[in-house]
Amino acid sequence: MEDTRALAGIRVLDFTIMMAGPYGARLMADLGADVVKVEPPEGDDMRVRQPLRQAPDGSRHSSYFGQLNAGKRSIALDLKDAGDLATARELALQADVLLENFRPGVMARLGLGAQALCRDNPRLIYASISGYGQQGPAADRAAYAMIVQAASGYERTLARWAGGGPPVPTATFVADLLGGLNAFAAVNAALVQRARTGRGQAIDVALMDGMLNLLVYELQEAQFPVSGSRATYGPVAARDGAVLVVPITQRNFDALVEVTGLAAWHDDPRFATVATRGAHWGAMMQVLEGWTRERTVAQVLDALQAAGVPCAHYAEPGELLADEQLAARGLFAPVEDAAGVFRGVNAPWRLASGGPAIGARVARAGEDGLAVRRDWLGR
Repeated sequence: MEDTRALAGIRVLDFTIMMAGPYGARLMADLGADVVKVEPPEGDDMRVRQPLRQAPDGSRHSSYFGQLNAGKRSIALDLKDAGDLATARELALQADVLLENFRPGVMARLGLGAQALCRDNPRLIYASISGYGQQGPAADRAAYAMIVQAASGYERTLARWAGGGPPVPTATFVADLLGGLNAFAAVNAALVQRARTGRGQAIDVALMDGMLNLLVYELQEAQFPVSGSRATYGPVAARDGAVLVVPITQRNFDALVEVTGLAAWHDDPRFATVATRGAHWGAMMQVLEGWTRERTVAQVLDALQAAGVPCAHYAEPGELLADEQLAARGLFAPVEDAAGVFRGVNAPWRLASGGPAIGARVARAGEDGLAVRRDWLGR
């Protein structure tokens, strides 16, 4: 049967490691692209990152790696070996898309840079992902996600809205996942343009640029300082836990007053308008907490959701694996590697035509080398 997925027939050569590039390339595989992951003979370092599970042959396999690389084929190439480097170049000349996230200049020194490959393969879309971009005084800096998150002002912003004090430790790599999404979006834009012009191009994706795009309010405030406080949204205590309640609009507020019976709020000048409520948000939440503390989290959520007041409890990630709404959307799907089956997470959108769907298989390092040479190079 014909493969009607959006990127069916597109060949993607994936030189990326860690998170940002692998995630962006996996999203292309989800849409039907033939993504070939180029790994060193020993495999990507992420293959040994926790959580690890043991296969019957004693080998250990990372579902963390699998989540980022499911649906790809794998070829093992040692780029320090002349023969393997030549094979990498041959593959690049047959590719529609190439992704890499080495430090700027590394691929060029290998003879695999954008200028050389786009000259010899004019239809190639060559996407480079780095911390600070391909040019400029910071281009050569080592940059993992947490480095960029600190340097971007993002961590200071989180600390500020949490009440001040120093930034807190983190192990959530927003910059990487956002970088992967940005690379995916840019490649798809370039594919549309290539369909019109017949020519590919180089794409420069910087994790720093992505993080600054998150700070929509803060970067405008830095230029045009704002007097007064801004609403910050934090937990409100219930009898057996905490909830988040966010009555932003007038309709939300009126519904909250009605369901809680706190009619006196309408007579308090601090809560008279959207603007004054924003300036006195903490005080408003303190009043609300007198009501929520008398109820369980479930009772609070049931009452507020029925009234149309935006609210949520603070979930643990594992709870979401059994969430009815996510199940209805088909967010989770089975993925298999040599150690067995785990639950992968599908892309964060749905097409009416179907999918995208995370690949059902995680390849072992290099296991598709012969098939890739046959399919891409005819040998």
